[in-house]
Amino acid sequence: MIRLRNLTKTYRLDGVAKTVIRQANLVIPAQTSVGLLGRNGAGKSTLLRLIAGTQVPTSGEIIVDGTVSWPVGFAGSFHADLTGAQNTRYVARIYGIDSNELVSFTEDFAELGPHFNLPLRSYSSGMISRLAFAVSMGISFDFYLVDEITAVGDAAFRKKSNDLFLSRMSSAGAIVVNHTMSVIRDLCTKAMVLDDGQLHWFDDVDEAIRFHNERMLN
Repeated sequence: MIRLRNLTKTYRLDGVAKTVIRQANLVIPAQTSVGLLGRNGAGKSTLLRLIAGTQVPTSGEIIVDGTVSWPVGFAGSFHADLTGAQNTRYVARIYGIDSNELVSFTEDFAELGPHFNLPLRSYSSGMISRLAFAVSMGISFDFYLVDEITAVGDAAFRKKSNDLFLSRMSSAGAIVVNHTMSVIRDLCTKAMVLDDGQLHWFDDVDEAIRFHNERMLN
């Protein structure tokens, strides 16, 4: 379970304040995959970072019952001079899991071939995303935070990624940001819409999509 209590996040740029989340109060149930919708710049990625703990609220609090992933696909902690395998072992040590198991899983799933043993500075952005997705999904969390990452790769890799994600959802929950509504329908059973600082909860995904589309026209 993730509980938001009076959660507010305000940024200041050149003396101008912008509140992207205002007094949000809701509960995200355990073992529930929730789509997070909103226009570009609405604050969706900010909300994921707040829940992950990599940013702090302006006010209010987030209470998490269980473990939460970093935003899946985020490669900011990877070192460009280390290989894919070395970066994977580094993450395994941070989370206290078997490094050989995570390396084996990641190498198989990411399909990077010989690049897995080359420095990340030789990777394309798509290859880094595939590595980051595999590393993220190779660790068991109670909640996964997913920001657009299932769009990476060709159709076969996207299907494999979606299938893996859905298998994880048999014992975990997730918050999924994706601008493709068919992906939200496929992966999520509930949804939230972040609009003008207000976070709206929907038990019906199609209703959330209709609400989001109406707001996009305004």
